[in-house]
Amino acid sequence: MRTKKIHKPAVHIVQKELLQPYNPVTINLIGAGGTGGQVLTALARMNHALIALGHAGLFVRVFDNDTVDHANLGRQLFTTAEIGLHKSVALINRINRFFGTNWKAETLRYDKQSLSNKDVASAVITISCVDTVQARFDIADVLKYLAKSYGGRNHVQYWMDFGNSRTNGQVILSTLEKIKQPASELYKPVESLPLVTDEFKELLYSSEKEDNTPSCSLAEALTKQDLFINSALANCGASLLWQLFREGILSNRGFFLNIKDFRAQPLKVA
Repeated sequence: MRTKKIHKPAVHIVQKELLQPYNPVTINLIGAGGTGGQVLTALARMNHALIALGHAGLFVRVFDNDTVDHANLGRQLFTTAEIGLHKSVALINRINRFFGTNWKAETLRYDKQSLSNKDVASAVITISCVDTVQARFDIADVLKYLAKSYGGRNHVQYWMDFGNSRTNGQVILSTLEKIKQPASELYKPVESLPLVTDEFKELLYSSEKEDNTPSCSLAEALTKQDLFINSALANCGASLLWQLFREGILSNRGFFLNIKDFRAQPLKVA
């Protein structure tokens, strides 16, 4: 008599070091524009909540070499008083004052030049909110190098990438190394989540905007990205990260979002 094969749902289980850390979990946020600014605010709220729940919280660095101009007002989280300032500095100063954190701003691009200081370039979780495909591949190259060559406390483990067009977007969580998984009778633990630049290479190139020139006004910027696509992505992506910290187990490793049709499609761990 044949025994019935039991289907075990695939999940990714987070290591205890992230759930009960002795020190704040390091996060590098790359990009301080429309999505990055919203993600930073979500991280600050998350940090406050985690600490209240007995967790060591988060330590965030923001990388962006761009400065604030008039076209950024309204769609991005900047005021007229911040025009001319580096975006990363303006956002970090505001977050530190409001939440009492001591997070850091880096007024430079995150690319191979960042490897001159591996302690700064490396973080347990990297979050990218960048506009171009090439920037994502540059980030992937840096993270893969750090995964092999940097063994410090902030050794890279996860990469969460945010990307969007005018009314569509996606958030994909990847691992830079195999994350040791416990044995389970209920689940099928998955130790590696594929890199977005490997799994969705063709999608990234096909979705890249043909016109990457800076917008001269808010009206022009809104023809390229809808007013609420960034905040919608940021909140859903932050919810995935919150689940990682609070539940320690993921059945989804990202999602695709369409705010025009109000549809969200989860990306299952497999």
